[in-house]
Amino acid sequence: MIQETPKHPTVQSPPVPAPSRATESLAPYDAVSSLSVIRRLPRGAVPLKLDWNESSIPPTPKVIEAITGFLANGHHLNWYPELGAAGLREDLARYTGVPAEGILVTNGSDDALDLLCRTFIDPGDDVVVVWPTYGHFLIFARGRGVEPRKAMPPDPFQDAVATLLETLTPATRMVYLPSPANPTGVLTSPQDVASLCRAFPATLFVVDEAYYEFAGITSAPLVQHLPNLAVTRTFSKCFGIAGLRVGYLMAGPYLMGHLRKPYNPKSVNALAQVGARAALADVDAREAYIAQVRGARAFLVTELRRRGAEVRNSEANFINVRVRDPRRLVQALESVAVFVRDRSHLEGFEGYIRITIGTLSQMNDLVERIDLLLEREPDLLAAP
Repeated sequence: MIQETPKHPTVQSPPVPAPSRATESLAPYDAVSSLSVIRRLPRGAVPLKLDWNESSIPPTPKVIEAITGFLANGHHLNWYPELGAAGLREDLARYTGVPAEGILVTNGSDDALDLLCRTFIDPGDDVVVVWPTYGHFLIFARGRGVEPRKAMPPDPFQDAVATLLETLTPATRMVYLPSPANPTGVLTSPQDVASLCRAFPATLFVVDEAYYEFAGITSAPLVQHLPNLAVTRTFSKCFGIAGLRVGYLMAGPYLMGHLRKPYNPKSVNALAQVGARAALADVDAREAYIAQVRGARAFLVTELRRRGAEVRNSEANFINVRVRDPRRLVQALESVAVFVRDRSHLEGFEGYIRITIGTLSQMNDLVERIDLLLEREPDLLAAP
C-alpha cells in the first residue's frame, strides 16, 4: 500500500496593520529636490537654486541674531515652545490687520492646508482645485478619501473665476484657489473671491497666498466678513526662512471654532517662532528684497524674450518659459549649476519650465550662463 506524502502546510504571513483605504491608494508627493546634486558640485561652483521658489538669499542678519541670541540666553529647548505661537500671532495681527484670534500659526502653510482638509473634508466630498495647481494640496485631499475635480480655464494663464462658476455646485465642499497661483502666477482679485464666496455660501474657499508679498494684493481682510473663507500664507518665500517651516492661516470665528479642535498648539518649534518674529519685524530688509525681485523679474523676462523665448510673466517670484524640449533645457541648465523646475508633466501645462526669481545680480548671472549654453545649442529656448 502506497502512503501519500504529507503536504506541506500553507505558510501564512503574520497579520500586519492595514492602512486606511485612502492612504493605501495614495501616491507620495513628488518632492523633487536639487539639494543632493548641489552638494556634489565641485568646490567653488556657485549654484543658482531656482526650483522651489524659496528666497534666493539667506535670512537677514537680524533673524540670525535673534536665533543665536535666544540660544545663548536660557533658551530652554527642553521645554515645549510657546503654545499657539501667541507672540507671533500678535505680530501677525498687526501685519495683516486680522485679529489674533483669527490667526493660527502652523508648521509651514502645508500644515495649514492639511489642517483645513482634515477639519472640513469627508470621504466622497466634492473638492475643486483651480488647475494647474500646487501638488501637495492634492495629497492632503486624497488623504481624506477625495479625488479633487479640476477647474481648468481654456488658457492656464487666464483668470479662473468664470471656469469656477461653471464647475462648482451647491454641494461643493471646498475650493482650493491659490493667488498668485502656483505654477501659473495668476492673481484672483479680492472682489472675485468675495463674489465666489457669496455665490456658494456652503462651500469653503481656501485662498493660498504663499506669494502675497510679491503681488501686494490680498483677500485676508475678507475673512472677518465671509464665514466660508480661509486664507493661508507662509514665511518660506519672501521672508527667507523656508528651513524653519512657519506658516499661518486666517479665518473668521466660525471656521476657527472648528479648526482649533484638531490643531496642535505646539507644532511650531521655538526657533521657528523666534526667527519668524524677527523676519516680520525687519521691514526694511523685506521691502528691499521684494523690490529687488520685482525688478529682477522684469529684467529676466525682457532678456529671455530678447533671446527668442516664449515667457509668461507672473505676480509672484517666478516666471514660466515654454520650450520645445523642457527636459533638455533643464539638463543643460544643470550642467552650469542652474536648477529650475520642469512643470511640463502637468495636464494643460505641457512645455513649461518654472524659474524662481532672485536678486538682480543673480538673474544677470543666470542670463550669462544661458548665453554660454546658447553658444553651443542655439535652439535651446525655442518654443514648440
